[in-house]
Parts: sequence; structure tokens; C-alpha cells
Amino acid sequence: MVGRASVRIINDKGTVKRILTDWGKVLLLLLDEAAVVLLVIVVLHFFKIAIPLPTTIVLAVLLGAFVFVIHVAVIPIFHRRIVTGSQGMLGTQGRVITLLNPVGTVIIKGEYWRAKSVEDNIEVDENIEAVGIDGLTLNVKRKGD
Repeated sequence: MVGRASVRIINDKGTVKRILTDWGKVLLLLLDEAAVVLLVIVVLHFFKIAIPLPTTIVLAVLLGAFVFVIHVAVIPIFHRRIVTGSQGMLGTQGRVITLLNPVGTVIIKGEYWRAKSVEDNIEVDENIEAVGIDGLTLNVKRKGD
């Protein structure tokens, strides 16, 4: 069962594209660390400071592994829901305060908003979901539609 699920995930083009994009971001984030390491090597060579090759290899592998693990931990952050600005309002749920015919007032997260129904009229006390924003007016629909 696990093998089948793995094959299905790999065959999904959207998932493969997302994985490749994520790893591309990680590799780009690793470039600055590589630049710092290169700068340190150049400075050591300039000042004629010799570090034994086995020590250099061990330090490089440990540093590389540490930085790689830290960056892999960052990948889930790429897919977090946006929670600020107008994009943060999309998908939030609230309740109708005044009849949406098609414009009225709703309350979402304790704040009153001018809202416009994207469907038919929505009655008072019905649950709604924000699906868009136009200036300071939320576009809403009935929750669950």
C-alpha cells in the first residue's frame, strides 16, 4: 500500500513540479552559505593559513549537513497560508449582520466589514465565507456552497 501511494504521488505532475520548485528554492538559499565558505577559504589561502585536508573535509561535511537540514526544515513554510493583507481574508468565515441584498454588513474575526454577496441575497445570521476582496468590500458566499 505504501509503495502504491508513493508511485501515485510521484506520477502527479503538480506534486513533482512543487517538489522541484521547493528544492530549487532550497538550493538558492544554500548559495549564500556556499559563498561565505568560499570567502573563508580564499581569506585563509591569502593569509597562508594551512588547515589539514582531512579536517577541512570533516568540517565541510558537518557544516553542509547542518545547513542542509536547517533549509529542509524551511520547506513547509513555503506552503503556509497567507495570513496578512487582503490575501489573509480569503477563506475566512463569519456571520451576516445586515441583509446582503447584494451589499450589507458582515462580521469576521470580530471586525465589521462591508460585504457583497457573489450569489443570491444572504439573510441575517447566516454563516458566510470570504471569497474575494475589492477595495474595502469583501465578496462573500454562503458557507458550504
